[in-house]
Amino acid sequence: MDLNALEEKVRRMETLELREMRMLLSAVMNLFLYESNVPNVPLPVTICGDIHGQFPDLLHFLALAGEIGTGSMHYVFLGDLVDRGLNSVEVVTFLFLMKAKYPEKITLIRGNHETRQVSTVYGFYDECYKKFKTADVWRHCTEVFDCLPIGALIEGRGLCVHGGLSPEVHAIHHIHLLKRRQEVPNDGAFSDLVWSDPGNVDGWGVSQRGAGHLFGANVAREFLYRNGLNLLARAHQLVQKGFAYHFNEEFVCTVWSAPNYCYRCNNFASVLRVYEDESREFVVFEKVKQQYEADGPEEMLPFFFL
Repeated sequence: MDLNALEEKVRRMETLELREMRMLLSAVMNLFLYESNVPNVPLPVTICGDIHGQFPDLLHFLALAGEIGTGSMHYVFLGDLVDRGLNSVEVVTFLFLMKAKYPEKITLIRGNHETRQVSTVYGFYDECYKKFKTADVWRHCTEVFDCLPIGALIEGRGLCVHGGLSPEVHAIHHIHLLKRRQEVPNDGAFSDLVWSDPGNVDGWGVSQRGAGHLFGANVAREFLYRNGLNLLARAHQLVQKGFAYHFNEEFVCTVWSAPNYCYRCNNFASVLRVYEDESREFVVFEKVKQQYEADGPEEMLPFFFL
């Protein structure tokens, strides 16, 4: 399998042959299975939020922040690679190729859209069927999603998850004990980690999403202190300026990496860089001028719900 040739093909927005895609998915599944539930990632690191199938924007911010595999920078993607955008297949294919080429340089963790239940509704299933003329690629992708880590530790000092915290998780080792090779459950610790949000509550609150919880500043502060951490980095929520710190302090942040979300929200996007001295920098970017495929977003936009 010529990974460089496949990468160039994907960068040209060409769909891989079914045989090539199957080989790639089999290769990266083994890599993900080798990783723990919460792999440790050394500094420096670039943390990327939701992509949601916006492949031209992914290439754009990598051109700004530095290509994967160059220099000492590591990358963590916080999940929600797929759905809503027009090019989820290209996003997944490209990032899986990067994992195959540079397994120590990129960590992909699971979001709530890396599930069968959600990705059948919000576009990824339909896109796979349209581009490959079969549902087999979608099925194989969801099997790979089952193998993705649940979180990542940044030099043992920062925790990355897609959503947030759980009342059932008091220590990092509790995440390591979870069975991850499955569909994300509807409730429980695994569900909370991919669905929860920070909120203006004391302790825990009810989430309007129907899954996960709201967690307050006191919950986050206690969890970080107990585990010797200074940062909880998560994605999961659209932020108009591309990033946000919560609770009027800088220990919980949201990173959002899909500019002009759903091709109509006119929001900025960002990635978070954490350097060797643990200093932080949000790199903010706008949508690329040519954000859509040639046939435009009309056929998918009616199915988007914010």
